[in-house]
Amino acid sequence: MKHILALAPALAVLAADPALANRVFVTNEKGNDVTVLDSDTLEVLGAYPVGNRPRGIAISPDGTELYVCASDDNLVRVFDPETMEELHTLPSGPDPELFVLHPSGNPLYIANEDDNLVTVVDVKTKQVLAEIPVGVEPEGMGISPDGRIVINTSETTNMAHFIDAETYEIVANVLVDSRPRFAEYNHDGTKLYVSAEIGGTVSVIDPATQEITKKITFEVPGVLPEAIQPVGVRVTSDGSKVFVALGPSNRVAVIDGATDEVKDYLLVGQRVWQMAFTPDEKYLFTTNGNSNDVSMIDVASEEVVKSVPVGQQPWGVVVAPD
Repeated sequence: MKHILALAPALAVLAADPALANRVFVTNEKGNDVTVLDSDTLEVLGAYPVGNRPRGIAISPDGTELYVCASDDNLVRVFDPETMEELHTLPSGPDPELFVLHPSGNPLYIANEDDNLVTVVDVKTKQVLAEIPVGVEPEGMGISPDGRIVINTSETTNMAHFIDAETYEIVANVLVDSRPRFAEYNHDGTKLYVSAEIGGTVSVIDPATQEITKKITFEVPGVLPEAIQPVGVRVTSDGSKVFVALGPSNRVAVIDGATDEVKDYLLVGQRVWQMAFTPDEKYLFTTNGNSNDVSMIDVASEEVVKSVPVGQQPWGVVVAPD
């Protein structure tokens, strides 16, 4: 690939530093690249072409493969995180937007917005294992900590679909508010959080009963309700804090994980979308699509520490594991 050859000197510098735990990878939807940051200093280490309209991004548990949804290429591109050299591609179906890896690192579950399917791909053999029909415009993907249940959210059907990870059958459907965008379990699997962008809520679901136990609502002083659009959700490993990206309100909500009550709103960049913790959960990074930057939140103090410019319309973010 020509762009790989052109970037060879920069790649050599990147490859010389093996400390993957200190790297943050940000997809830039309009820039068609990934910005790589140092998680401590927020120094930009480089920007690398990754295909057309990159959105969802994930990294293997061992840190050896970086997966990028190249939405307009209708496939998943796989990169070496040390060099950002493209290793191969994975089939995905049309318009992959978000995906989730099984906790073991295989397989990959991909939401295909244009054909109302979840595509299951073996990341080793590169074979499609299943195509699961779901609701209209599948978007968000989540998976239970034990890997037994996969969650897909369908934007137009307004449902969270519970899928058996072994049989690929839908075992439950939960109606949530308008345009669900993201699904995230807490780490012991006792709660599932599903954000609804247009509905302006986060549904808290009991995975055992598939019942909604609470709907979290948001009120930001001085911000119109229609600008409060929940998208990305992240939960600390001890379950004590839940963070919700609120889109064009430019805020991240901090929620008490025990009571599911909103504690605070943190001002970040414009149109905050997705988020990712560092492995030690000291920091949380947010992608701010309209201000073309990334914000760093100190998780303990619940304060925004710093923001740094990245590429054009940052969308997804992942931090390399230890």
